[in-house]
Amino acid sequence: MSRLEPQTVVGELRVPRRGSYVIPHGDPTAPRIEIAPGGERPSRTPAGRIGAPASIGDLDGAIVEVELLGPARGRVIEVLGRPEDFGIDVEIVIRKHRLPHRFPAAVLDQAASLPSTIPATEIARRRDFRTLDIITIDGETARDFDDAVWVDTLPSGNYALQVHIADVSHYVRPNSPIDREAALRGTSVYFPDRAVPMLPLELSTGICSLNPKADRLVLSVLLEIDHRGDVVAQEFTRGVIRSAERLTYTAVHLLLAGDAGLRERYGSHTGRLELMRELALLLNRKRMKRGSIDFDLPEPLIEFDEWGEMTGVTRAPRNIAHRIIEEFMLAANEAVASHLEAAGIPLIFRIHEPPDPERVMEFEDIAVRFGYSLSLGAMPVKRFPVVDRKRDGRKVRKDLMLADERLRISSRHYQALVRKIEGKPEERVLSYLMLRSLKQARYSADNLGHFALAASTYTHFTSPIRRYPDLIVHRILSYTLDGKQAAPTNLAALAAHASLAERRAADAERELVEWKQMKFMIDKVGDEFDALIVSMHHFGFFVELADLFVEGLVPIDTLTGDRYGYQENARRIVGERSRRVFSLGDTVRVRLDRVNAVERKLQFSVAEPRPRRRG
Repeated sequence: MSRLEPQTVVGELRVPRRGSYVIPHGDPTAPRIEIAPGGERPSRTPAGRIGAPASIGDLDGAIVEVELLGPARGRVIEVLGRPEDFGIDVEIVIRKHRLPHRFPAAVLDQAASLPSTIPATEIARRRDFRTLDIITIDGETARDFDDAVWVDTLPSGNYALQVHIADVSHYVRPNSPIDREAALRGTSVYFPDRAVPMLPLELSTGICSLNPKADRLVLSVLLEIDHRGDVVAQEFTRGVIRSAERLTYTAVHLLLAGDAGLRERYGSHTGRLELMRELALLLNRKRMKRGSIDFDLPEPLIEFDEWGEMTGVTRAPRNIAHRIIEEFMLAANEAVASHLEAAGIPLIFRIHEPPDPERVMEFEDIAVRFGYSLSLGAMPVKRFPVVDRKRDGRKVRKDLMLADERLRISSRHYQALVRKIEGKPEERVLSYLMLRSLKQARYSADNLGHFALAASTYTHFTSPIRRYPDLIVHRILSYTLDGKQAAPTNLAALAAHASLAERRAADAERELVEWKQMKFMIDKVGDEFDALIVSMHHFGFFVELADLFVEGLVPIDTLTGDRYGYQENARRIVGERSRRVFSLGDTVRVRLDRVNAVERKLQFSVAEPRPRRRG
């Protein structure tokens, strides 16, 4: 799962009269890289707008990628553009995080050779769902469509839920050029103005994408669900569908809210969408009953102009349409996981381990100061299987117990607190800190359960266009449909690599957003904002701006009118004489003092009320 790549650095090329060098981007303390004589000319076709330079001097100030030839010495392999070029930030982030972004020739050749139509023989061996009014529901800007859904009622009164997922495994065969590249990438990476896809576009937006009015191959999960939300029957099959409509979250939300124009436009789907809402809410209630945590927090939606410049931040809408797709995908993922595990078939699980006791108690201490508690020990324990390899190397399953016999925690503790703080002024900060107390979900060949979902068995199956573990699970399920055993695969290594690729993608996406936020804030130095204190430290406190979801530091030495000290036990900053207190969850008025765009840091100070003029 690796491709030999040179060690590289991105930075700004300087071409003085003697001795060219590169200043690494984003790290002002890093030593500059001397360019070997003659090493200024790029070995690759330039990616940016500079083109082939007429002279070396034309490259002065360009952003370049440098291959390291030794300590602080290298040669230019690609010119990315000028610092002011549109999209240069994405080019830098891609290379900084070493994201594979060029498909090798063998991959492109294989993608181009794939047939654009489905042979009649392939359709004949599959379940034909093309007469059903199956739909996709995605965001407005989505270009690839992994999943399509359909719901109906059965004569028994139960619900019939069909979740159809693009059959990527039909086209991407094990150890083929496309498969090796997909394994290397692990996931697609999404930036505001482009994506770095896991699969070539011929597949990701072409033959694998469940585009409307087009025949597409799928792996289908067919569930019968009773009025308690229990799955009473399930079936898995290869299928072929023809999506009847490409709907968006916004359109479905407005339609279900009663928008007359949309109800007329999508009249044939209105009744089915209402049934989908009914089933989704039932499934959600069932999940909540078992202890699943639902952090329904507002997410920032960054708005950009046509040049890719940030113009503002709004709260990303999360409505009933999102809930419909979320609940249906969760149901499908859980059904596939439980089916394969019950059959004793190895697979890649999506796991979320219980939190560390120390992190739990740190959060509990903060919650108590707000008048809340996780009420540890007061609720029934949700037990999760854990693999214990300490007994002669044998795998022994045991129940998880945190800290000692006195401290036990389940997702129900978190769920109950989420409900208590819903709609309260302290919801934002406590939810933020609650999330930080939990571990990150990851992939594993061992089933350790999913704490946040309160699921004993869970996997990822519903996004094979953009996640490699889903593709692996598709292959495993396909083998069982044929009555065969999956070829031996090092699932532990695949899971570990996929988890690393997921973190790498998340870090790259977050860095680019932070970069654009810094550029957006540069001309706002001196402006004042309402903010929320979200974390405390001995050197100051971090605030999140109320309307922009942007974070920055208020250093303790900028607090005026007194000498302030940090009280670690109380997690607050207090003035020695005035006894003025700054605590977690406080709202403050701050002024932007400084923007460090290179290090992506904002510095604020508390904006004191201006004295009134006498007069």
